[in-house]
Amino acid sequence: MKVQNENSVVALEYEVKDAATGEVVDTNKGGQPLEFITGKGQIIPGLEKGLEGMEKGESADILVKAADAYGEVNPEAKQTLPIEQFEGVDLKEGMTLYGQGEDGQTVQVTVDSFNDKEVNIDFNHPLAGKDLMFNVTVLDTREATPEEAASGQVGGPAQGGSCGTGCGCH
Repeated sequence: MKVQNENSVVALEYEVKDAATGEVVDTNKGGQPLEFITGKGQIIPGLEKGLEGMEKGESADILVKAADAYGEVNPEAKQTLPIEQFEGVDLKEGMTLYGQGEDGQTVQVTVDSFNDKEVNIDFNHPLAGKDLMFNVTVLDTREATPEEAASGQVGGPAQGGSCGTGCGCH
């Protein structure tokens, strides 16, 4: 079965590189496949579109532009906070911290720089502004069951399914 744009269960092996530098930023090769249901927003849009029409066993290189991956860098997503808010944290430039957003969900920030008074943080995704090159192999594809299509979870909610981990997930 070919990967459809909606309600296909796909098991995927991938390696993703920064298209500009060739640096590997994520891979699941040799690990668990990434499983997801198409049309549910579970992976970045450019990768999902690039998989359409592929079949089990097929491999491809898919270039995903920043706008269809993690978006462009938003200069307004940077903030300067008093260092007191980071008490007990051994700060390092480039480190990733996790906190709670205004709506209660977990947010990820990167420490851009700091001094003895302030910390400059960046709320942009670490891959924002980067074009990504995915090397993918479709390990399996099938039509989602009615339960999977309704719940958005591979295996349905009773199996505790998920879209897996890794770069391709939101």
